[in-house]
Amino acid sequence: MNLRIHDLPENDRPRERLLELGARTLTNAELLAIFINTGAKGENAIQMAQRLLQQYRTLRHLSTRSGKELVQQFRGLGPAKAAHIAAAFELGRRASQEEVREQPMDNPALIHQYLGGDMARLGHETVRILLLNTRMHLTHDEVIFQGSLSESTAHPREILRPAIVHRAHAFILAHNHPSGDPTPSEADRRFTRRLNAAAELLQINFADHLIIGAPRNGAPPYFSFRQAGMI
Repeated sequence: MNLRIHDLPENDRPRERLLELGARTLTNAELLAIFINTGAKGENAIQMAQRLLQQYRTLRHLSTRSGKELVQQFRGLGPAKAAHIAAAFELGRRASQEEVREQPMDNPALIHQYLGGDMARLGHETVRILLLNTRMHLTHDEVIFQGSLSESTAHPREILRPAIVHRAHAFILAHNHPSGDPTPSEADRRFTRRLNAAAELLQINFADHLIIGAPRNGAPPYFSFRQAGMI
């Protein structure tokens, strides 16, 4: 027979342990169990959280699921539980973005910290531009278009228009690969070269072009053209 969390000794209950010892002392399953709150028939909230982690394998993968998808894909999660989990991940993403906005966006790891949570979970390719001031701080963030980044669907003038309108000192381009593999295609490479030439002509600093992926097995989650010496 599975014990309800309420039936566990107080020192073993996730909420009580968090308040007494801090959130860092809890396992991923215990933290999720706090948002799940109550279990379902045959399992308590911790066991449901463990099953959730087994199904989605990693917190990153779980964080890409919307509340609606969780309800549809996972047995035992109703709208309320799914909404709590989705809201927790969204709050974490927003907190991370606030931290990044206060720093110069001058390295690919920081750029990925800001963009990765949003773009890695998209099921379609999206192109996004970040505009920077002379201190390399973010001043504007805009989705340019949705679709493959190729010479036939994107033109440098469309990418650079926001930078011109907002009088940006520099810009960062980013797009995602829904396959999860951030390796640039030949079309990505050709377009980046064309965009770099156009930016030089207009004297706007092309700070970087990041491809966001969601690879597994510890592979890098992004590709930076600047880091690779291609800009």
